[in-house]
Amino acid sequence: MVRYKTAKEDKVPMGQKFAYGAGQLTINMYPAALGVFMFYLIYGFKMDPALAGLVAALPKFFDALIDPIMGFVTDNTRSRWGRRKPYILLGSMLSGLSFIVLWQLYPENTEMYNFFYFLSLSFVFFLSFTIYSTPFIGLGYEMTPDYNERTRLMAVGQFMGQMAWMIAPWFWILIGNPDLFFEESTEGVRVLSFWVGGFSIILGAFPALFCKEMVLPEIEDDSKLNMKNIASNLKEFWAAIVQTLTCKPFVKLCGTTFLVFNGFQTIAQFSYFIILYYLFEGSITTAGTWPPWYSTVNAAATAFLIIPIVAKLSSRIGKKNAFIASTMLSIIGYVLKWWCFNPANPWLMFIPLPFISFGIGGLFTLMMSMTADVCDLDELNNGKRREGMFGAVYWLMVKIGNALAMLLSGVVLKLVGFNENAEVQTAESLVNLRLADIIIPIIFALLAIWIMKGYNISEEKANEIREALIERRGRVKHQGDNGNA
Repeated sequence: MVRYKTAKEDKVPMGQKFAYGAGQLTINMYPAALGVFMFYLIYGFKMDPALAGLVAALPKFFDALIDPIMGFVTDNTRSRWGRRKPYILLGSMLSGLSFIVLWQLYPENTEMYNFFYFLSLSFVFFLSFTIYSTPFIGLGYEMTPDYNERTRLMAVGQFMGQMAWMIAPWFWILIGNPDLFFEESTEGVRVLSFWVGGFSIILGAFPALFCKEMVLPEIEDDSKLNMKNIASNLKEFWAAIVQTLTCKPFVKLCGTTFLVFNGFQTIAQFSYFIILYYLFEGSITTAGTWPPWYSTVNAAATAFLIIPIVAKLSSRIGKKNAFIASTMLSIIGYVLKWWCFNPANPWLMFIPLPFISFGIGGLFTLMMSMTADVCDLDELNNGKRREGMFGAVYWLMVKIGNALAMLLSGVVLKLVGFNENAEVQTAESLVNLRLADIIIPIIFALLAIWIMKGYNISEEKANEIREALIERRGRVKHQGDNGNA
């Protein structure tokens, strides 16, 4: 394989990498916190589970629909501050404030009042979050034109993003233990929402303040976003979606992400049930802090061990091969679960985690870097930079996969014979649950590897695309510098 040395001007300074990582921490903290807080919507605020499911699903559907719209808007924005940064700064403030207001619920309110309050504010929050996250993802794709530096940038981002998943599991302890800080879990949710929202406003602003985005050359037929041109804007919007979804390398990235992430998310909660019912015979008291420690060690292994290894592996054998290798290692981890989830020695449960962590840690580090390469290919074929649209459609696939995983997870629990009302599960249901916990992600991972074998943007091809772009439109500058490519 031909290897290229990263030019000095293509390197992203470490300060900008950490500023970008602060944004990744922000967009991971919200779903990590929501995963805990939503439990207390039922447990603490006594909302009917059917209503809680509805109030969780409807805003996510709305969120998925508006992603491509925001992608088109940020791609076609022209301002003195850039295409991405004004939205990132605005979105960081709006999402933080709306998250805080969203959780100012009280159990003494009527159930329907809390339902409609939470539903309406959820739409506001997810709209604000999209205003932030879509241009932020697009910014990451354009911060460097170098094949390997893109992976290093995404590695720093994913490293810092994992911090959210190390912190959030301990919200369970802070909120649910009346002997610590909060007498009532509902008070804990209200107070912690201020901390989550407040820190996210500050950290979320870092990419807008310290990262440099690409300065595009003027294009004669560039879109003008205004009411006068709304018809042509809508026409170009649909054309942009079609071009995105017909880009074969990008479709492979979406399909691969859908499979690996869907496989992981489908069984994500199974580990908690296995720890509780298989290792500790259904006793929450005995299980104690084992579940949050399991989640924290998983995130820590991903951040401190897996992501650096994947980034180094990518520079040596290429992104596609690094993905295949990391996914194969995750399969080994899933297989090890059968022996390492052992009631006689709960400590063994941590042995498979480094292997399993290669799956998600390698996936998002490499897929986001590869999507940046695809954006170059798209510009070569279609003449425009559309990082926002590619980022929006990519994460649309992730969100659809997440929704389907939640649905599939419940179906699998029913099929294996899991009884949510039983204090002790049958031996047969636990065996079936453990098998599903291993087999499902392995099948999805193998399908993802099969899809990625046909991906064809290597380091050599990426550099050929880059040289062709330079020849066509010259070197593109970043804010405040003399330009690179």
